[in-house]
Amino acid sequence: MKSKILAIVMLFTVLACASKKESQLDSLKKQRDKITQKIEKLESEIKLAGDSTANDVPSAFVAIEDIQPRTFNHYIEVQGKLDGDDNLAIYPESMGNLVAVYAKVGQHVSAGQVLAQINDAAYQEQLKALQSSYDLALETYQKQENLWKQQIGSEIQLLQAKNAKETLESQISGVKKQIDMTRIKSPINGNVEESNVRVGQAVSPSMPAFRVVNFSNLKVIADVAEAYTSKIKPGDEVIVYLPDIDQEINAKITFSSKYINPTNRTFTVEAQLKSRSDKLKANMVAVLKINDYKANKAFTLPMSLIQADSKGNYVFVAKQENNQYVVKKQIIQTGQIYNGIAEVVTGLEPGNKVITSGYLNLNEGEVVRF
Repeated sequence: MKSKILAIVMLFTVLACASKKESQLDSLKKQRDKITQKIEKLESEIKLAGDSTANDVPSAFVAIEDIQPRTFNHYIEVQGKLDGDDNLAIYPESMGNLVAVYAKVGQHVSAGQVLAQINDAAYQEQLKALQSSYDLALETYQKQENLWKQQIGSEIQLLQAKNAKETLESQISGVKKQIDMTRIKSPINGNVEESNVRVGQAVSPSMPAFRVVNFSNLKVIADVAEAYTSKIKPGDEVIVYLPDIDQEINAKITFSSKYINPTNRTFTVEAQLKSRSDKLKANMVAVLKINDYKANKAFTLPMSLIQADSKGNYVFVAKQENNQYVVKKQIIQTGQIYNGIAEVVTGLEPGNKVITSGYLNLNEGEVVRF
């Protein structure tokens, strides 16, 4: 009897627990249904808001430039070199061994200053001998002249004495010139930039001993192709670019040769520089940018913006229609091109809004904003 009662109690307990879990499950399902409804409502509202925004916002963002006339310059670029107004290699005037070197590289020297001395001992001995002979010849002549004034002796004796004196004078002058030629001198004021000699070295007129450069007046020398003969003249403005020191200097053409080199069909031009920078050195590479074309009021565009189709070159512009900006193709004609910038001869007007960024994926008629 007790076991039956216990079984009944356990059965009711199990049924009660099952009923409680079913009640919890129903409650959770109702909560889930409410959350699902809220999610669907929010999604619908977001979608409607997105569609409304899409109808008001242009399809693409772009950058534009309001075109205005500006100065356009075209340059001919030729490579030349930097030089001093005086840049001289100094050669000995006679042969011999050096007994002294007075000038060092980097030293400032004056015109006529002795830079080195060639052995002149033989000439000095010759000069001494001639000087002794001359002293005797001079004394003989003076005495013969006095006697002639006293009407003593013959005229031929006087003339012979005079000739001997003058001959020795000429010989002494020649030896002194030879002695002077043993002195290597600077013909200009400037700085010693090269020294190719040392004491004891044998030198000759065929071998340069020093290089002296006067940098008080700088210039750029360049060879220009024959085709530009009519486009370049003295007074033309140029830009001198020195790539080694990344510097530009404004200058003017001071010389344009009238001679065409038959070997390479070029002519020489020079431009004087006013710069006195210590960075400038002889034979430094210089790029001469010669201004051969100038337009004071020109429309210019980077070449990267210009596209082409069967009708020719064009750019995209933004034109206002119905309070919106629409992409249009603008056919243009280009002129001179320099350094990636093109002169636009026809097709543009002041204030045209040329699209400069985001134009690669655009189509004509597309609405844009900026």
